[in-house]
This record gives sequence, structure tokens and C-alpha cells, in this order.
Amino acid sequence: MFVPNSIIMIKFKRQIQFFFLFVFMATMMACQNKKLPIYGNREAKVTKDASGNEKVDTVYQTIPAFKFLNQDSVYVTQDLLKGKVYIADFFFTSCTTICPTMHRNLKTVYDAYKNDPSVMFLSHTIDFKYDKPSVLKRYAEKLGVDTKKWQFVYGNKEEVYHLAEHDYLVVVQEDSTATDGYIHQGWLVLIDKQKRIRGAYDGTKTDQVEQLKKDIAILLAEDK
Repeated sequence: MFVPNSIIMIKFKRQIQFFFLFVFMATMMACQNKKLPIYGNREAKVTKDASGNEKVDTVYQTIPAFKFLNQDSVYVTQDLLKGKVYIADFFFTSCTTICPTMHRNLKTVYDAYKNDPSVMFLSHTIDFKYDKPSVLKRYAEKLGVDTKKWQFVYGNKEEVYHLAEHDYLVVVQEDSTATDGYIHQGWLVLIDKQKRIRGAYDGTKTDQVEQLKKDIAILLAEDK
């Protein structure tokens, strides 16, 4: 997909930095211990323990509450993901560039964890004009997945695009000059049970998707 250089410089700068930070941190963590880093903004918060002593806790960025229609025209909220590790991505059903490869690769992750109730998948469409619930349902059926485990959700442009860029740190943009009319990245974003970002993987690259499979296992082991 051709993307003008000006858009790459302006819109992708933060995500490019995020990608290289991820690669660096993942490498460092692999050398040190089996625990994934936590990404996103963070702040220090002063609290008091039971004895009245002050301590400093780090508060990490989390995915905020949301409410979207899924492929069955049923509203989905974060309650569905409570106590779950999940993988989120942004796509659209008529995409002819990265989406087919991204979801074909993500399907292998789904197959690896389809019998694990602790893992779910959440795909957000960015095509607010066409990808209504009935379209998402046909897409899920064609992909051959259980939609109780892999949800496909639809929402208004402002809410979905803000969630993508501000919270999941994934660039999405409507652009009439781009192939298929949209610019978006193929990140598969790994979210832990506390709604924090624990990894991001290029869904078009099989080696990164394989790493995602391994990192899910590491993340699940943190709670054992």
C-alpha cells in the first residue's frame, strides 16, 4: 500500500518509535527473565499502606471502557474480556492489502489457543460506512472462527479511531488517496488481564506472529 511520505512522518512517528522500543525491550527481557514489559504512558502515584507509610506506585496506561456492536448485533463491553488475556487489531473486511495476511496469520494464533478460555481475540473494523454487523458476521464465517472467542466489532468513526490511536497506539486514518480508502497498521496488540499493553506484533510477519504465540504463554504464566 502506497502511503505519502508526509503522512508517514506525521502519523507514524509515534508508532515507529513504539515498534523499536518493543523490539529493544523484548530482547532485553528475554535475556533477563520470563516477564513481558508493560507499554504505554505511566505515572507515579503516592499512596499509603495500612500503617500510614507513604509509597510510590506506578500507574500504567490501560484500555478504557468501550461499547461496540459485534457481528451478532449485540453490544460488547469490557465485561466480556474481564479476567482474559486478549489480542486486539484494527482492520476492514474489504481490505486488499495487509488485512488478509494479518488475519490469516492471526488465525494460527487462534488455532493455538482456541481451547484456552483465558485467551480471546477482538478485531475492530475501521470501515464505519460498510462493515455493519451482518458484514462482520459473514467475514467471521468465511475466516472459520468461533465468534464467542474471536469477536468482530463495529462502532462510530470518532470512538474507534480515538481508541486505536490514543489507547492501542495504532495508526488508523480514512484517506481517499490510499489503496481501499484507508491507512492503518497491522499491529496485533497483546493486552493483559489488567487491560495493559504487553506487546505489539506486525501481523504480516510470520516471525513476529510466532513470537506473539510465545509471549501469550509467558503472559498467562504470570498469573500462576
